[in-house]
Amino acid sequence: MSPAIEIRNLQKTYDGGKKGQPKTALKGIDLDVPRGAFFALLGPNGAGKSTLINIMAGLVLKSSGEARICGFDIEREMRQARLSLGVVPQELVLDTFFTVRQALDIQAGYYGVPLAQRKTQHIIDAMGLSDKADINSRRLSGGMRRRLLVAKALVHTPPVLILDEPTAGVDVELRTQLWDYVKELNRNGTTVLLTTHYLEEAEQLCDIIAVINHGEVVACDKKSTLLRSFDRKQLAITTAEKLIAPPPSLARWTPTLDAEGKLLLNFKPSKDAIQEMLDDVRAAGVVVRDLTTREPDLEDIFIHLTNRAA
Repeated sequence: MSPAIEIRNLQKTYDGGKKGQPKTALKGIDLDVPRGAFFALLGPNGAGKSTLINIMAGLVLKSSGEARICGFDIEREMRQARLSLGVVPQELVLDTFFTVRQALDIQAGYYGVPLAQRKTQHIIDAMGLSDKADINSRRLSGGMRRRLLVAKALVHTPPVLILDEPTAGVDVELRTQLWDYVKELNRNGTTVLLTTHYLEEAEQLCDIIAVINHGEVVACDKKSTLLRSFDRKQLAITTAEKLIAPPPSLARWTPTLDAEGKLLLNFKPSKDAIQEMLDDVRAAGVVVRDLTTREPDLEDIFIHLTNRAA
């Protein structure tokens, strides 16, 4: 079975116009998103994430390469590819002349969903829009508009759902409700591709993570594999006496003090022994009251990969 999203050597260069220089946004992207995955596409601003999503959604024309959604080429089989995809855009763009219910029914009509097969009320209830169903979308708060965008992406029951910064600027209640519903969709077989700057969301939700920077994929693997591959840990030491600065003799461990005054030492588990670190700490005259090791998280890996790529 083909991947839910299959991208090969995808490139996009924007024309700089008469005076500007052409800008290459994508430099030959190769990416596979397996069916049923909860997939994170991460990257700093300007990395190429939005360009990639817009190409898949048919909003931007690629310069070269190939992209398929559920096996359908986005150009040669445009209709089938778009029917396979639901996109929640980052921007809050809505037609404010329609009520929530009307907006969903119109969206379903665009996709040719027969009246008898529409799930308008179910989606309204699932997204917590029941008490807003019959008011104009211009009267919705920012969070409610975000819910409506998600609802519109689901009207044709797409096998692939793309969420582009879906929780930007929304409250905790919406985040919790949204993720509960999306996780249910994923358990029932929907492939989810998420872009977010909230790395803790990606770490909690996603099983596969890709990092894109300067138009190139710099990493793509299972979350657990990425975390294991990051050969760095930190030893946090609570000292008997508060330190004003890290002892110079511990320089090899790149020492720092955190906001609580703990002494932080960095090491590579594959090469360094904690006992050796503790020997150096004693030699520096530091009395240890307590200590813990800190495992790397997705933010550590993200910073490392994007800095290295830069």
